[in-house]
Amino acid sequence: MSEDGQHGALTGLRVIEMGQLLAGPFCGQLLGDMGADVIKVEPPGSGDPMRDWGQGEEKVQWEVIARNKQSVTANLRIPEGQALVRKLIGKADVLVENFKPGTLEKWGLGPDVLLADNPRLIVARMSGYGQTGPYSDRAGFGGIGEAMGGWRYVVGDPDRPPARMGISIGDTLCATFGCMGVLAALHSRTSTGKGQVVDTALYEAVLQVMEGLVPEFDHNGFIRERSGSILPGIAPSNVYSCKDGPFMIGANKDAIFARLAEAMGQPELAGDPKYSSHLARGENQTELDNLVNAWTATLTVEEVDAAMIKHSIPAGRVYRAPDMLDDPHFKARDAIVEVETTRYGKLKMQNAFPKFSATPSGIRRPAPAVAGQDNNAIYGTLLGLDASELEGLTSVGAI
Repeated sequence: MSEDGQHGALTGLRVIEMGQLLAGPFCGQLLGDMGADVIKVEPPGSGDPMRDWGQGEEKVQWEVIARNKQSVTANLRIPEGQALVRKLIGKADVLVENFKPGTLEKWGLGPDVLLADNPRLIVARMSGYGQTGPYSDRAGFGGIGEAMGGWRYVVGDPDRPPARMGISIGDTLCATFGCMGVLAALHSRTSTGKGQVVDTALYEAVLQVMEGLVPEFDHNGFIRERSGSILPGIAPSNVYSCKDGPFMIGANKDAIFARLAEAMGQPELAGDPKYSSHLARGENQTELDNLVNAWTATLTVEEVDAAMIKHSIPAGRVYRAPDMLDDPHFKARDAIVEVETTRYGKLKMQNAFPKFSATPSGIRRPAPAVAGQDNNAIYGTLLGLDASELEGLTSVGAI
């Protein structure tokens, strides 16, 4: 973990994170990794459901998404809890929330109220469909945003129903754009002195990364379809089979394809009219992929990898977690670090990213082990509540 004296680019920024599961908490993780002081508000008792998420016998995903955060509890469904959190937000720079639109307003914590208390506040709101529009009051999860944003339809094999990725990409995209919005709003605040609302929708976050999908239909009447492991017209660029496993090669540029043909011992392919140009290779994509695969199938992954490096061809192994932990490049760049967690001891996880030359990001504290473990420190020190006041809040179920 980072040394306590090592400061990230957002050191001194106070963030209140409200909401559960992925989008809001991942945005909070990104801000915290960059140095922000993130205070997560959890419901009393079990806390965020993410505490029980993940694969394997013990659920360790929480240790990643809740790192660099402190945890307080507040019952947002009763006036005492709402009033407490309103005071907390009054001392913050940023509020991150991913409740269903209208929920904050129902609790008396809408942006109009919060910005009246704290005009410099930036409110980052993440939801399925955004804060406005006819669908805004619908419930929305990441998978629904992926479907509406166009992602799900184009993922998978053409002869099968739409598939999904093995991760919650809709949520993390929304959170990433939300983080980007916060940083832009902070820059604006330096000149205006005023905060604002950043409205991020799951489906629009997905839509942003859909490349030419919309204009291709608008101008050409072309609808993208599922294409399995290839991108239609981009060849050769695929995962190919070796004797001992899969291997990714991307040699669709003319000069690179010529080098691949040489590596394959078939330099004449580069001059063949069927493969000599980008368009020609796209038209003969299946045939070309079969030729490449016939070559890789005679070799091991290590042998193909060596040939790709020798001929300067973009290519690489298809990694799983154990491959990442053993790889020297991951180690050299500290892409994976070992964190001393409260619940599980030493635990390897992805490092903070991106890298900064002067204000490095890092993991300064492990995820809070229990919901509300920092109640006394935050409510006592930051809000100035004494022991009797904290006891009173506990007795009415506010914390």
